[in-house]
Amino acid sequence: MVAITAPATRPLRFAPTGGHNPGRAAGAVVKQVLDFVGALTIILLTLPILVAVALAVRADGGPAFFTQTRIGRGGRTFRMVKFRSMVVDAEARKAALLAANEGAGPLFKMKNDPRVTRIGAVIRKYSIDELPQLFNVLTGSMSLIGPRPCLPAEATRYTAEMRRRHQVKPGLTGLWQVSGRSNLSWDESVALDLRYVDDWSLAMDVKIAAKTFGAVMASRGAY
Repeated sequence: MVAITAPATRPLRFAPTGGHNPGRAAGAVVKQVLDFVGALTIILLTLPILVAVALAVRADGGPAFFTQTRIGRGGRTFRMVKFRSMVVDAEARKAALLAANEGAGPLFKMKNDPRVTRIGAVIRKYSIDELPQLFNVLTGSMSLIGPRPCLPAEATRYTAEMRRRHQVKPGLTGLWQVSGRSNLSWDESVALDLRYVDDWSLAMDVKIAAKTFGAVMASRGAY
């Protein structure tokens, strides 16, 4: 059984992962297949929701989707897609809000961000804004489970240990999403991501997937 506990309860290992591990390599192939099949299945099951949210966001003024450059596996960039939950000029307004940043480490977060639209507040609360990233999973730039993809500006502040997050594909959900999300400190978030890189297994992915639904419905740390 894979136990998910607070990162302070066990020491981290900073040795690089990989090497000649047939079991892990075979598991990675299975994970890739499960990513594609799982993403496609979820898209088909939630298609009415995806369409309804897209129309609601579009009616709020502006495009339904928001794309942003993120860092993927191996440090390569890709365009991540999500439902737009903020006003169309949100990036331009960010500089004026930096003094009110409540995010941990290099992350920018505000519990009551004035740029979030009314429909945006609802879809962010239940992580519905992240559903379009299922298409990123289908195209191979993301996985269903893994560390969340960071912004290029955030990556420039990473230490060598933090950059090990990029040894695996970023995920739609991950270990820190089911362990507190934005309520965690930066060190706790990094520790959980590195634990995932070091200790990944299909059993761990199953455990995280099972816990994701409860975390989303409770909207713990979602803002």
